[in-house]
Amino acid sequence: MELILWRHAEAVDGEPDLARKLTPRGKKQARRAAEWLDRHLPDRTRILVSPAVRAQQTAAALAETSHRKLRTVDAIAPDVAARDVLEATGWPDAKFPVLVVGHQPTLGHIASLLLAGEIQDWSIRKGGLWWMTTRERDGNRQVLLRAVVSPETI
Repeated sequence: MELILWRHAEAVDGEPDLARKLTPRGKKQARRAAEWLDRHLPDRTRILVSPAVRAQQTAAALAETSHRKLRTVDAIAPDVAARDVLEATGWPDAKFPVLVVGHQPTLGHIASLLLAGEIQDWSIRKGGLWWMTTRERDGNRQVLLRAVVSPETI
């Protein structure tokens, strides 16, 4: 399975948390990452998005660029458990790649759980992407880090 974690782009501070919008810089970050994703995502990728406005706006940049459909999933909202997000994606057995547009610290927790075997406080940059994939080797499933992309390097 391929799992892509996309942290929402830079957002304004404030309350309520779910209503925070992207800054002008955040909109540029989202657009750059969306253009990169449009060139690299497999056609049948499912896109699961947090209900928070900043995540919705980040994912909308991809929908506008690629005309892909988005699905809002409450299990990807801010401050949810990493294992709940993984369950929502169908990890590790989903038949198609899954892109999750979500939040810290959850996305960092997912990355550390899959790559290091335990939840640690890893940080994914705002607007950044971590792409992981699984493979079978000698009867064991392994998780590989395929790409780490920051909007500044695209």
